[in-house]
Amino acid sequence: MAEHAFIPRPERRHRIYRGLVTERQEHIFTWSAVVLVLLYATAWVGAIHEDFEQQRQVAHTPAAPAPAPMPAPSRQITAALTQPAAAPAYLSDAMLNFIDPLRGASGKLRFETIAPGKSIATGAPAGAKAVLTNGDNAVSSDFVAPANPGVYDMAVQLGQATRPIKDFSVVTLVPFAEKQHGRIGLYYLGNWPFESGKRPLKTPAYANPTGFIQVTPENADTLVSEHFKLRDFLTKDQPNVWPKYLLLNPKLVDKLELTIVELETMGHPVRHLRIMSGFRTPEYNYTGGNTQGRANLSRHMYGDASDVFVDNDGNGVMDDLNGDRRVDERDAEVILQAVERVERAHPELIGGVGVYSACCGHGPFTHIDVRGYRARWRGKGSG
Repeated sequence: MAEHAFIPRPERRHRIYRGLVTERQEHIFTWSAVVLVLLYATAWVGAIHEDFEQQRQVAHTPAAPAPAPMPAPSRQITAALTQPAAAPAYLSDAMLNFIDPLRGASGKLRFETIAPGKSIATGAPAGAKAVLTNGDNAVSSDFVAPANPGVYDMAVQLGQATRPIKDFSVVTLVPFAEKQHGRIGLYYLGNWPFESGKRPLKTPAYANPTGFIQVTPENADTLVSEHFKLRDFLTKDQPNVWPKYLLLNPKLVDKLELTIVELETMGHPVRHLRIMSGFRTPEYNYTGGNTQGRANLSRHMYGDASDVFVDNDGNGVMDDLNGDRRVDERDAEVILQAVERVERAHPELIGGVGVYSACCGHGPFTHIDVRGYRARWRGKGSG
């Protein structure tokens, strides 16, 4: 019996120091620690998952192009920025307006004649240069005509900018003094009425010419205006002699262009105003071809007169301008009427007008010049 007596169980020992917490408090502490560990583990797993998702999205997103590097400034730009005053990069239309007066009242002139070393134009932009080109020969100057005669294309240069003047030529003249014994080279011109100086001049318009345009086979088709070329005004002799020499007053060409405008305004379309006779050398004026009706002081010898007729159909004679189904001096009078309108609007172009009837192998025509004073007449033969 004694062996089965009650034996008390040994008292349980707490992992926390005995006497500080109860068993119940120990259980609460243990489970609180478990919960805390679980929360920490959950947060850690979530952070890993979020980082993984961000990396996955980055891996599947196309890479943005890298920003282009800033271009290094060119040497030219750098030099321009460091200079005290940068040169202009262009020439505007307004900066080239100084050429407009050279185009005449019609606005259709394409040439200017000038003696060597003389000023070409005034009013150019400050610091600008004229670049004049004749074939392979290029000359830069302060708008001064080159020493060598010829037909030059012109451009304007300002700083780094260069701009050509479209449809315009500078013609440097061969000085009158180059004529010796009536010739320049092989080309025979003769002598002007008052060249000897023994007779008084009738007016300044009859003074000796300043110089001549040298015309070659290469430049003969140079346009002097919208409708006319250098070759249109050449004397009709010495066909095989080159170079030839020509006098041509830009005012005459301007007046012819304005006459075309007036004829069209009057209802007479002009596709071709034919120059029957332009410049005539003194030799040709006195002896060449049909000399009937030619004046000893003809303005043709001074390059400011032309005999013209409208020849739209190209048959070599005047067209029926007045519509009466006849070709006679009345058609030449239609041109006279147009010239009268031009002179009223532009008195600086005043001059002579002669109406000629058909004669001596040619049809009717009208003489037009810019002698500087009004003159009117009728006649037969050459104007």
